[in-house]
This record gives sequence, C-alpha cells and structure tokens, in this order.
Amino acid sequence: MLVAAAVCPCPPLLVPEVAAGAAPELDAARTACSDALAVLAAARPDRLVVVGPAEQSARGPYPAGARGSFRGFGVDLSVRLGRGGEATAPPRELPPSLAVGAWLLERTGWSDAPIEGLGVGEPLTAERCLEAGREIAGAAGRVALLVMGDASACRTLKAPGYLDERAAPFDAEVARALGAADVAALKALDPELASELKASGRASWQVLAGAAEEAGLTGVLLYEDAPYGVGYVVATWS
Repeated sequence: MLVAAAVCPCPPLLVPEVAAGAAPELDAARTACSDALAVLAAARPDRLVVVGPAEQSARGPYPAGARGSFRGFGVDLSVRLGRGGEATAPPRELPPSLAVGAWLLERTGWSDAPIEGLGVGEPLTAERCLEAGREIAGAAGRVALLVMGDASACRTLKAPGYLDERAAPFDAEVARALGAADVAALKALDPELASELKASGRASWQVLAGAAEEAGLTGVLLYEDAPYGVGYVVATWS
C-alpha cells in the first residue's frame, strides 16, 4: 500500500556541480526536495521506489545499488541508488532522472528503507502507467514513491521547446493536481499534449496516480516555478 510520495523535478541542474555558477538559482527547489524527502522518511516505509522518465534503452527496473553518473553533463560525479547489489553483476547505468533521484537521496542521507528504481518511457500509455503504479503499491505493506519528472518545457521564448501558449495552463493544472493529490486529474492528463509540451513527468505522475488509487492520501505543494522556461514542481502526498 502506498503510504507517502514525494514529487520532484529531475533536471541535472539540480546537482550543484552540474549547474556550476548557476547553482544558486535552484536553491529553493533543492530545499523543497529535501523537505519532500523528509515526509517520505516520516512515513516509515518498508520499500522506496524511485520512478522517473527514461529512454527506450533505459526502461525497466533498477535494483538497489544501481549506479549512475553525470559524466554526460561534463561532471565526473557518480551516484548509487541506495546500497546493495555488491554481489551481483553491475546493472545498466541509471537514466538521468533516476540519477538525480539517487543524488537527492544521497544528499539527505536516506537510510530509512530499501530502494529500487523504475524507468518509465515517456510515450507509455496512461493505462500501462496506472497498472505499473498498482503493481508497485501492492508489492509491500508500506510503499513510498519518489516521483521524478518535469512539467512543460515551453514556458518562455528561451525554453527548450520555445514558447507555447498551452504550457502555462497545463503546468498550472499539473501543479494543482499534484498539490491536491488529485488522482483523477492525473489520470486524465493527455499523453499527446504532454508530449507536445515536452512534459517529461507525465508518465511518472500517472504511475503515482495508479499507486495512490486506494491510499486516501492528501497533498501539499511545496514549490512551483519555471526558472529556465521548464516547469518544476515539488509536492508531497501523505
């Protein structure tokens, strides 16, 4: 059963070494993410699953101890998804979204429950996302989710996807739904519109919706902004 969730953005720029001189611009987002992880720890889960967008080749589950890095972003920094896995062959490298999640967990010293990761493809249908969430929630007595993903990338002229007038209303509804733990609204997100607006978090949020169907959780919005024309949202469900 899902007992808590934290929703965080997943830009590698959250990692100060990657952001370099621009690091202070996301200080508020980092603080909100730390606060969100504290809510997960307070729920005392038996299992923590980190869910985030992934390319086709990086989908699927990642065991405890899976490694990721930010070398692709010009920084020689490695992370691990919790502890474990030392006796097994090295798994595939974490996709960037899960590497950012692993970095957040390392930063806060997470040791409250075993961790595993799930990379979900951005084109995954809503129903398959919901079903994945249901399976996660039913896999342990007390499950927590760290849900990684960004809202639209079309909020300004300099945004990665250029300016799209649909982006701000889309992001406002996403922030409202995540802040209110509105499962029905997340289920109703349009995958095609999300793709057009380059909202990488849609599939992850719908995994959360599936996991939370019977949980009766309430939400709190901790942060919402678009400092680089990309929507970033931090919220907690508990």
